[in-house]
This record gives sequence, C-alpha cells and structure tokens, in this order.
Amino acid sequence: MFVADEMAMMALGARLATFTEGGASIWLEGELGSGKTTFARGLLRALGVTGAVKSPTYTLVEPYELPARPVYHFDLYRLADGEELEAIGVRDYFDSEALCLVEWPERGGDYLPAADLRIHIAYQGEGREISLEANSATGERLAGLLRE
Repeated sequence: MFVADEMAMMALGARLATFTEGGASIWLEGELGSGKTTFARGLLRALGVTGAVKSPTYTLVEPYELPARPVYHFDLYRLADGEELEAIGVRDYFDSEALCLVEWPERGGDYLPAADLRIHIAYQGEGREISLEANSATGERLAGLLRE
C-alpha cells in the first residue's frame, strides 16, 4: 500500500483502530522518521485518546487505559538490551485483552512475544510504502481488512 503523507498515515492508523477487538500485538517497523509514531497516533486518536500522543522513547511504554481495553504503546529505540524488558514485566502487557503497539521491535529480541501483525513502513519518494505481514489468525484478519 502507498501512503502519500502524514494525514494519510494517521488515517491508516485510524482505519486499523476500527478493526481491533480484544488483544493484538502490532509491530511497527521502519527507519527513523518513517511514520511509526504517526501511525500509532492515528490509531490511538481513533480509539478515543485525546491527550498528547508521543513516542515513549525514554519510558519504553506508554499505557492508555481505555474503556474497551488497555492499549500499550512501546518504543524500544533506546533499549540497550532486550533483557531490560524483563525488568518491566513486558510479558504481562501482552494479554488477550490488550492492544500492544511496538516501535523498533527488533531491539526487544526474544523478550517480546510474537507479533500478530507486522507493519513495515519504508520511504517511497515523498510518501511511504506499507507492507503487512500476518503471523496469526488475528493478524490475517487485520491485514485483510486493511488491504480492502
């Protein structure tokens, strides 16, 4: 899929929000500045978050306790070692009800549970090319709905 600009990236995130039910692990992959946080912001806004939505680069995780379910936004960019995730009890966040968005998941190594859906964002001129990889039935459903 091609995304032309920041507004379109937020709209894509918002679109995914309409399909999420229960828990899911969504990995957001791409170079620095490619739009991972913008995507997350669009999704979180569509779920009802009204305050600031920023990347939790220094805190590793930003929790959002929403009426439908908890949402956890991870940014592992500054993670020195995946073992740090054990110290914060990362596996406790990934339950059947929580929606987990993970930026820079490759830095978490084996300490992260597998993604249901991997969203890779790549620079394509002024826009972005989005590729989806489903790794579960939930991921297949979400990817299929996003592609429609």
